Amino acid sequence: MPIEKGDIIRISYTAKLEDGTVIDTTDEKVAKEFGIYSEDYRYGDVYVIVGERNVVEGFEEDLIGKDVGYKGTVKVPPEKAFGEYDPEKKEVISIARLKEKPRVGDRVKVGDRVGVVERIIGRRAIVDFNHPLAGKSIIFEYEIKEKVEDVAKKIEAIFMIYTGMEVKAKVEGKKAIVEVPRNFHFIPYAPLNKVSALARIFKYLDIEEVEIVERHKKAEVPSFEEVKKEKTEEKEEKTEEIKAGEEAEVKEEKAEKKEGTEEELKAEIIPEEVKG
Repeated sequence: MPIEKGDIIRISYTAKLEDGTVIDTTDEKVAKEFGIYSEDYRYGDVYVIVGERNVVEGFEEDLIGKDVGYKGTVKVPPEKAFGEYDPEKKEVISIARLKEKPRVGDRVKVGDRVGVVERIIGRRAIVDFNHPLAGKSIIFEYEIKEKVEDVAKKIEAIFMIYTGMEVKAKVEGKKAIVEVPRNFHFIPYAPLNKVSALARIFKYLDIEEVEIVERHKKAEVPSFEEVKKEKTEEKEEKTEEIKAGEEAEVKEEKAEKKEGTEEELKAEIIPEEVKG
């Protein structure tokens, strides 16, 4: 049957700009080939609940009516991708409002908004709050691999979409038992994302109760000393990274000062008529 709203499907895709620049992909080889590979990203097919905007609007609309096995391409205009570019979304922000000293090109958070530092003038920064892909059409090359039918598999897919973690689900009547990884509650935003997953389970499935299970085995539970050692090593590692970053900033500031001094000396030494 054709894909419709409310279906949970598994897809693969590669997203490009009109000039052929690859900006996103589920294929690890493609990511490495085009220089956008990230060790923090989970490559492979992704699940989508059609109608929940797990992908951009124009891409989602193209999925509806297709069958499993479909391979195709769709060009999504800005208004159905990341929006039109709005010059009014550029603002002058005091650097004092930012957590760290910004550099041109840095992504910064101001309140609940994220923007890119476009220019720095004294103690102020011009920040562009448009999405980096605003105003651009996106071309998606994709394949629909599967339409998930089994209820337990749907629950596992929903948890993958909203928490990014693999879980094991079992259904007993209208009750679902979901076993999460033992480090689940230590992952940032996991409890909040779990709520999003539960909301979709109750919305799309005939489930009235969900039991979350975090299973531990005696041999797998680390000792207090092991946990303490691991946390100490993480802290030392983070301290070293911060120190290295601060040293790099100092060197950069010195280089900027030196460059400025040299320019000032040249301005004093070389007469204007000689410069011309």
